[in-house]
Amino acid sequence: MELLRIDHVRRVFNTRLGFKQCIALRDISFEVCEGEFVAIMGPSGSGKSTLLNIIASLDKPSSGDIYLSGKGLKAIPERELSAFRRDNLGFVFQEFNLLDTLTLRDNILLPLVLARVPLAELEARLIPVARQLGIEELLDKFPYEVSGGEKQRTAVARAVITNPKLLLADEPTGALDSRASANLLGQFRALNEKGHTLLMVTHSALAASHAGRVLLIRDGELFNQLYRGEDNNRAFYERITASLLVLEDGGTDA
Repeated sequence: MELLRIDHVRRVFNTRLGFKQCIALRDISFEVCEGEFVAIMGPSGSGKSTLLNIIASLDKPSSGDIYLSGKGLKAIPERELSAFRRDNLGFVFQEFNLLDTLTLRDNILLPLVLARVPLAELEARLIPVARQLGIEELLDKFPYEVSGGEKQRTAVARAVITNPKLLLADEPTGALDSRASANLLGQFRALNEKGHTLLMVTHSALAASHAGRVLLIRDGELFNQLYRGEDNNRAFYERITASLLVLEDGGTDA
């Protein structure tokens, strides 16, 4: 079933004096179904982060629209967007965005507290998520007391504890070493297998090889889509890197 639809999205930025336009996205359309794990890749400046910001309702398209569960985001009043994001979306950022003055427990629970979830329900939601992500024994520590990988798993726990319809990840392995990256990507696969829908922007072909589908963007346009099919991670990684070479050379993919 379709969860997310990007419908002819275009994003144009004007320069400070308004004399020149920068076209970040050019008529992009695609769908994401419930339970998919989709990665978005492309060179720097290709428009992938702009696209993620629009999907996250942090920016608006110049034309076109984003539909989540059939609801167009452009029709949502500005005053309601914060609640919409809280109720429907989970976010994982490259730099973790944890509050150093709060324990890991309180960082994870913060979205539920803001949503006024009853106190008795908080711990019941927290423990299964923390256990799955391997941070149950770290909950009383502060962010500055744990590793980068543990911080990122905490950020994932905070993102999924509200049971969002869509989990958005922006370069989630960018600040991690290879071991922490592999652990995080394994957790993403596990979440996906439990039914979570994930959309991840990444520069890493290795990270993208954990997804079921990869969208390649160049110059603000959808260049190609790759489906995992029956490939294992290594075979899918090799197909992704081959397509990236074509993309970077400016050619056309077969």
